[in-house]
Amino acid sequence: MKTDEEWMQHAITLAGKAEAAGEIPVGAVVVLHNEIVGEGWNQSIMNHDPSAHAEMLAVRAAGAKLGNYRMLDATLYVTLEPCAMCAGVLVHARVKRVVFGATDLKTGACGSVMDLARHATLNHQLQVDGGVLAAQCAQQLSDFFKRRRAEQKALKQAKQNEDAS
Repeated sequence: MKTDEEWMQHAITLAGKAEAAGEIPVGAVVVLHNEIVGEGWNQSIMNHDPSAHAEMLAVRAAGAKLGNYRMLDATLYVTLEPCAMCAGVLVHARVKRVVFGATDLKTGACGSVMDLARHATLNHQLQVDGGVLAAQCAQQLSDFFKRRRAEQKALKQAKQNEDAS
């Protein structure tokens, strides 16, 4: 049996695929009976699809592999706390547990901004465990945004220099 940390490390590797494609580095893996049944990484920009978050793609892949849209005993590991859209799909898929790395203080829907995953009036609540390899997950995101801001600043400066010539 792999540990939460080992599965999260796999999700971090998947986040690296998103980053390599210029996407926000978030990775997700659906595990059932200690086996990967679905995985994904952010692809919203490349697919021109606001729903192409890592969790959504991992759940879609799991549903296809399982031949079922219900994932009753599955755990989803994701490097960033799911947003409302992704928490909603986890509720609808009846995922048993979500384990996330970094909290999302802007859009997190598993306890940070809201708690859709455990909302008492919904017909399913997930077990939520956050903070697994949080520092590593947060650093991956922070490094990405720092690099992206520097690239944008350099492009702006180059354009100003060109305009001044």
